[in-house]
Amino acid sequence: MDLESRGLPSGFVASREFVDAAEAQGKSLGIKPASVFVAHPIQDRTDEEMAQLARESIEAITGLICE
Repeated sequence: MDLESRGLPSGFVASREFVDAAEAQGKSLGIKPASVFVAHPIQDRTDEEMAQLARESIEAITGLICE
């Protein structure tokens, strides 16, 4: 919210488990931040699995700041 108010494109990346929480937080703050949700869970993934998640999401993630 702070970055957007300064004219800096921003957003966040989270796992799909947090879609509802992100929507509730945005609603309580009166904002709808740009977001990308990836497969859940994250913590038990191997390095290669994390790299694959990144490859699958890179266009959407870079789109958060390039729009």
